[in-house]
Amino acid sequence: MSENSDRRHDYSHDYNEVEEICKTILNQTKHRPTIGIICGSGLSSLGDIVGEKDDIPYEKIKQFPRSTVHGHVGKLVLGVLNGKTVIMMQGRTHLYEGYTVGQITLPVRVMSHLGVKTLIVTNAAGGLNQKYNVGDIMIVKDHINLAGLTGESPLRGLNDERFGTRFPALSDAYDRSLVKTAQETAKELGFDSFLQEGVYCAQVGPAFETPAECRFLNMLGVDAVGMSTVHEVVVARHSGIKVLGFSLITNIAVMGYGDDVTPANHEEVLEAGRKRSVDMKTLVSAIVGKI
Repeated sequence: MSENSDRRHDYSHDYNEVEEICKTILNQTKHRPTIGIICGSGLSSLGDIVGEKDDIPYEKIKQFPRSTVHGHVGKLVLGVLNGKTVIMMQGRTHLYEGYTVGQITLPVRVMSHLGVKTLIVTNAAGGLNQKYNVGDIMIVKDHINLAGLTGESPLRGLNDERFGTRFPALSDAYDRSLVKTAQETAKELGFDSFLQEGVYCAQVGPAFETPAECRFLNMLGVDAVGMSTVHEVVVARHSGIKVLGFSLITNIAVMGYGDDVTPANHEEVLEAGRKRSVDMKTLVSAIVGKI
């Protein structure tokens, strides 16, 4: 095969490899999940509420990339949550860690082959909407994929129709019926005072955004910005999985300049995650029970 042909496979998943990974996972658990959950920065404690669980560290799945970022545990959790069988990623990997877009989305492709029909994806994000507060939970209604718009797509390369169609539509990237369920559930729990709904944008990172970049994104209608999620959502929709997304607002983006400006840092992201983790656990568990 020529060098150019090899290059076409850079981002493509190999169907047989995905099948082998599924066998590896199923040999280590009795569970057959229908709901997937991805835990963002500081939100790995969501795994604590899963019962009858089997833990599979990413290191035991040789094809999986390893989490290298503080706040991402790096293991799969399979078990029962509010009566439903789930598979949870306690920690994800990111492009800025040096992985390819195909590597960071491989777990979602595997979830699809395990039988997952619904994916709940969470992340920590900086609030660009000046009406947001630290600790707010934003339901993602849409996203802007900066890397994807410039060619860094998990669907780039040869398309295997067994995975999904060559040209998937993303006008319904985030399922409106799931959004409605999330809104109703938050209201029932008394969480509507810190619940938002908005547009999420992902940049590659790992540097936080400059004030000029924040103002630029804000002008585009972005409400929250982070460094993950969008590629996972693309693969999920390519696989026919319905998606519900949440951004935990862990800091308010810096829009201006001056000595009184506090730069964003990863520790405040983790701290905000810890403070809101109980509410996120309660919300996600309640939603799972309704799916």
